Amino acid sequence: QVQLVESGGGLVQAGGSLRLSCTASGRAFSNNAMGWFRQAPGKEREFVAAINWSGGSTYYADSVKGRFTISRDNAKNAVYLRMNSLIPEDTAVYYCAARSGGGADTSSFNYPYWGQGTQVTVSS
Repeated sequence: QVQLVESGGGLVQAGGSLRLSCTASGRAFSNNAMGWFRQAPGKEREFVAAINWSGGSTYYADSVKGRFTISRDNAKNAVYLRMNSLIPEDTAVYYCAARSGGGADTSSFNYPYWGQGTQVTVSS
């Protein structure tokens, strides 16, 4: 199994930046593709960003493209989400997810391992 723990959430003003971290344990981290998803109140969980096992391929939702950056450090068993130019619409619980096999995926259905989430609130 893979265990994931998110950190870095909090309250930030619109236009500000925040960096989320996700640390993993269990199966070999370098073999896992990783993703970030978010869920706002009353909304479906949506894809935010994904990265393949090596970090060579990344994918972003249109709503965050150009503002968010996903990265990973396999030596530290960690994946990050740098969020710039935050807007109130980014307010949500952000979840880190992992899947074995190495290939990144934009669908939550293909990620069997999930963290507990971290709250991000962007004030206007």
